[in-house]
Amino acid sequence: MFRVSALLAGLTAIATLTTSCSRSGGATEVQPAKAAELPSVAVTKAKIDNLSQSLVLTAEFKPFQEIDIMAKVAGYIKTIGVDVGDRVRQGQLLAVLEIPEMADDLARAQAAVDRSQAEVARAKDELQRAQSVHELSHVSFTRLSSVAKQREGLIAQQEIDDAQSKDVVSEAQVSGAKSNLTAAEQQVRVNTAELQKVKTLAEYARVTAPFDGVITKRFADTGSMIQAGISSSTQAMPVVRLSENNLLRLIVPVPESAVPAVRIGQAVEVRVPSLNRGFPGRVARFSGKVSLATRTMDTEVDVPNPSLVLVPGMYAEVNLTLDSRHGVVAVPVSAVDMSEKNALGRALVVTPQNRIEARDVRLGLETADSIQISSGIQPGEMVIIGSRTGLQSGQMVQPKLTSLGATKTP
Repeated sequence: MFRVSALLAGLTAIATLTTSCSRSGGATEVQPAKAAELPSVAVTKAKIDNLSQSLVLTAEFKPFQEIDIMAKVAGYIKTIGVDVGDRVRQGQLLAVLEIPEMADDLARAQAAVDRSQAEVARAKDELQRAQSVHELSHVSFTRLSSVAKQREGLIAQQEIDDAQSKDVVSEAQVSGAKSNLTAAEQQVRVNTAELQKVKTLAEYARVTAPFDGVITKRFADTGSMIQAGISSSTQAMPVVRLSENNLLRLIVPVPESAVPAVRIGQAVEVRVPSLNRGFPGRVARFSGKVSLATRTMDTEVDVPNPSLVLVPGMYAEVNLTLDSRHGVVAVPVSAVDMSEKNALGRALVVTPQNRIEARDVRLGLETADSIQISSGIQPGEMVIIGSRTGLQSGQMVQPKLTSLGATKTP
């Protein structure tokens, strides 16, 4: 009887222990089940960043200056010392023209100057002779007049009148001689100017470079007949084409919305895809007028090219910075639901307790990937990115930090 009671007591204890263990094991499995039920959300950290809003425009490099060098006078190419690809300096001799009639024109102009100078010498002699005659006539008239006053009736009045007439005539001859001398001197100036003109035209037989550049095309060879490039009615052939390539220009069409951000001297980044390189440039000038057809404003960007690695005709991408912010709080654009008012939005922030908190935020500069948060979110706080469907404020979640927030976190 005692053994049966002991056996029953042992079975009861075992059953109690088994039930207790079963309940205890069930309790340990409840907590993981509840954690698995929490939704997982992608988050990133708000960070301090530098934002810039830019506009990429495509344009073609053009020489800063490019001209067809024409001859001022007609002639034959005697020598030409440059060819395509040659770099030349300002004032460098490019070609020499042969103009046979120019020497005759020069000799004729020099002879005209010599003749007019001889006329001046003759006019001076005539003036001297006229002055001598006038002095003699004047002295004679003065003496006769003086004697006639002192001793009346000694000299006939007719003789005095003749002397006075000769004095007046000689004075007129002096005036005429002076006028002839002035005319002769003026003729010297005219002939000298004509001589200088011929000399200047003779100097145009030497064709020189007006600025530093590269010869991009050669039109004439030795012996070619070159017409004077001074009339639009003649099809004058140039000698060479000269391009200034050490400084290139890009003419980019800036849209009307970005026109207020364009400033003279503004630095821009120029990237050349064919070279896979970037070059510095600056806004040098703009038209100041929006085209009615395209609603764009032509803006010129100067790009230094001292090594001539850039070639006119290459395409380039101009990165024009419209606005920039430095040291501001930024989050990805996908983290913010924007309202109809551009300056306001809403973001879902995950608190340190893994609870969602809806925040109204004030927005600033927006770029392609990020947006400035002026107020509402502090650096280091986690914001939900991507789809926020079904998420509510106060809800518990499991945050998963993405690579978007792995850099530049405070």
